[in-house]
Amino acid sequence: MNKFVHYPLLKHNKRGPVLDIRFSPHNTHLEDPGSFVKRDPHLRQLQQQLLVHRSNLLDKLPFDQAGIYTIGGGRQIGKTTLIKQWMAELLQTGVEPKRIAYLTGELIDDHHSLVRLLTETINEMPVVGVRYLFLDEVTYIHDWDKGIKYLADTGMLENVVMLLTGSDLVIIKEARMRFPGRRGTADIVDFHLYPLSFLETIKLKKRFSTYSLDRLMEPKIKPSASSLDILYEEFDLYLIHGGFLTAINDIAKHKKVMISTLATYSDWIRGDVLKRGKQEHYLREILEAIIKRYGSQITWNALAHDLSIDHPKTVADYVTLLASMDAAFIQSALVEDKLTAAPKKARKLMFADPFIFHAVKAWLTPHKDPYSRQAKKPIVSDPDWAARLAESCVVTHYRRYYPTYYIKAKGEVDVAYIDQDRFWPLEVKWTTQLRPKDLKQIAKYSNGRILTKSRLCRKIMGIPAEPLPLALLRLGSAENPALSFPQ
Repeated sequence: MNKFVHYPLLKHNKRGPVLDIRFSPHNTHLEDPGSFVKRDPHLRQLQQQLLVHRSNLLDKLPFDQAGIYTIGGGRQIGKTTLIKQWMAELLQTGVEPKRIAYLTGELIDDHHSLVRLLTETINEMPVVGVRYLFLDEVTYIHDWDKGIKYLADTGMLENVVMLLTGSDLVIIKEARMRFPGRRGTADIVDFHLYPLSFLETIKLKKRFSTYSLDRLMEPKIKPSASSLDILYEEFDLYLIHGGFLTAINDIAKHKKVMISTLATYSDWIRGDVLKRGKQEHYLREILEAIIKRYGSQITWNALAHDLSIDHPKTVADYVTLLASMDAAFIQSALVEDKLTAAPKKARKLMFADPFIFHAVKAWLTPHKDPYSRQAKKPIVSDPDWAARLAESCVVTHYRRYYPTYYIKAKGEVDVAYIDQDRFWPLEVKWTTQLRPKDLKQIAKYSNGRILTKSRLCRKIMGIPAEPLPLALLRLGSAENPALSFPQ
């Protein structure tokens, strides 16, 4: 028997409309738009941080084009805060408060309740003009896609900017499959929110003036020694806090990442995996295996052989789930002539951000001082772990912009990303010693590059080489990152 629960955002009494108490903390703009930034729990917490980030994704979101939009991304990276920032900016541009409503899927059971709630919320909004509905963590709602499809088919979402978010990247895939022809006319309707990139982190910390940072972005300009000192210092920190704003602020405020910050993220991973019917002891084994073989080639069969999990498909299911949660990244080998993944070759497994690595490790091997003993020490003192994390940073940065693989032939190339209908090979050498035998494979490609620990822009065996932190900084800012090496 279906349950239809009457939970409108605005209830009515003798005095007029009254906010549903479940959603009222997130919709204080309906009571007093002028105090929204101060009263909203997420924006209030954001303003208390030393370093406040505004995602450039806010400039790409639709302002007045009705349609169904999605934002996917991992836990604790700021999707809800981004929505609240957009709500505040809409209010500042003069959008009527009654045209904006925020709902969270954590408080909505199924698509029947969703349809009833959204219908009554839309009916409370002005009829003329664009209306904004933000449905956060939509994947918590059972059969959410059925509810959204029904509303779209009935015409209820006309003149509505409907923004759906989820911590499972399947939301984007589902939206593409379920809502063809119902998304609107915007060129881009699906967005992926990542942790802060190295460039975004540098901008956030404001250690460079705008002029100095702009000059660093110029491929033909040789960076000063002092600029490189800052970049290398910040990259060492990035290998600890990654792009997670809470961890970045922890180090800015406390000179370390707090245990509670690490625990919050590892708890989310465990909770989301268990919610999907998986076993915690299997999750622990697989996470331990990812760390043990971090960035190394591995097959599902070989991984299953070393674990108590009997079937390789079970291992693949767990890792794929971690990837869909944006916690892990699966780097496949490249079929060079087809520019696609090689399904039968070994894969490389890594976490999607350095902070996730440290959060998982702190859960697997608890310590009273995980920052000093498990995060800082391996990065600063252990060349092997620093090299592994540096390579994974390069991989997960390039995958934000391009399909990203590795090359396995007679030799190996760490990264091969696809752009302009060809692949661009990169070798990552976060070490002070480069051996010619390690460069034999990359030397076979005319468009190869080496990202090094050296602070010099030069050529090694005829291959352009540049400082790794500088290359990551310029990634995404140049029109063609493949050509960012000074000619």
